[in-house]
Amino acid sequence: MIDINHRHNLLAIFNSALRAVHGRRCVHHYLSTYPVVRQPVYLVAIGKAASAMAWGAFDAMSSHITRALVITKVGHGDVHLCAFRPVTLLETAHPVPDQRSLQAGAVLLSFIQDAPPEAHFMFLISGGASSLVEVLPEGVTLAALSQMNQWLLGSGLDIQNINSVRKAMSCIKGGRLALSLKARTAEVLLMSDVPGNHPADIGSGLLVANDENAPCVSRLDMPPALRALIDKAPSAPGVDHPCFARITTRIIATNEDACHAAESHAQKLGYAVHRYGDIITGDVVDVGRVQARRLKQGAVSLYIGGGETTVHLPSVPGRGGRNQSMALVVAQEIAGCRNIVFLAAGTDGSDGPTDDAGAMVDGATLQRGQDGGQDAATCLIQADAGTFLAASGDLIDTGPTGTNVMDLMLGLKTI
Repeated sequence: MIDINHRHNLLAIFNSALRAVHGRRCVHHYLSTYPVVRQPVYLVAIGKAASAMAWGAFDAMSSHITRALVITKVGHGDVHLCAFRPVTLLETAHPVPDQRSLQAGAVLLSFIQDAPPEAHFMFLISGGASSLVEVLPEGVTLAALSQMNQWLLGSGLDIQNINSVRKAMSCIKGGRLALSLKARTAEVLLMSDVPGNHPADIGSGLLVANDENAPCVSRLDMPPALRALIDKAPSAPGVDHPCFARITTRIIATNEDACHAAESHAQKLGYAVHRYGDIITGDVVDVGRVQARRLKQGAVSLYIGGGETTVHLPSVPGRGGRNQSMALVVAQEIAGCRNIVFLAAGTDGSDGPTDDAGAMVDGATLQRGQDGGQDAATCLIQADAGTFLAASGDLIDTGPTGTNVMDLMLGLKTI
């Protein structure tokens, strides 16, 4: 069986990548390099990494910040932010929005409207924002919003198409939130959790206009009940709308940054490294088989990739997310191999609607899971990979990581 030290090293490489793109570190570094001179600053942080990003802003310019609003996923908030600081912290729903998401949307609009005309806004946005905060158009109910998101999560659509639907049913996405600023200046710092790093796709583009290449919602094969709700939202402002004239947008962390950090740490540990040049996308089963084949046929090396796969879910999915499904597919393909270990995990510390980041599997995973009474094929069909991987002892639990730059895939082949 593969040396346990290699498994420890793979986790160390993964954790090194997380540290490199931690929200607190990235925001502080950016604001130390490009300090904000305007004040008063009204700070808004939204996303799974919102608390960490807010900490970075306070580290760099605490005296400039008059008020702050932090909206994040349940369990990802840091109450210490509120001690001796003018911070309102809201924890809301992810991956399916609920009433708390709508309440957060109302608070967000009030926060902006109540700021003085001379206020300078700073928005810190990371992945997860699409679910965490919402303002619905007239005629769209919370039940319809929930139904739409449940369908999207299991549809197998990529993030660009998913966000095109979200924008069509929102009063703040697709750049519409920019209208609320009423010509105030704003700086937007983004952590990218989308392939291509397009600002309009991060958090469904709260303050960024759709570009001309945005997917057309009308071409998607959607349930009739959802299609009837499309375009209920007010028209989104175009790229030339004056509401964007005083907004600057910067991406401060990407999946590529995490992969680069993983590569550097792996080399320090003495591994030869092969890094995939393209972002990894596609159906999780297909991607898992490709990953396994490359490991079995490739040279002795550590293979590093990043991206975001898609998964089709049954009507009643089990435990797990796309990374756990991919890891289980790889485990099937490398069963019996004594020289391969593979890790797939979300950089945000969660995978699908679970608290597990992903999994790390090897050639004995399949046998361990079977000894625990599980069947891999059945678990994959039922989107229940997490149950199998819990039985095999291969799940990864990091807790909230303070970042969100898609997923990492690390495959190690030894002699």
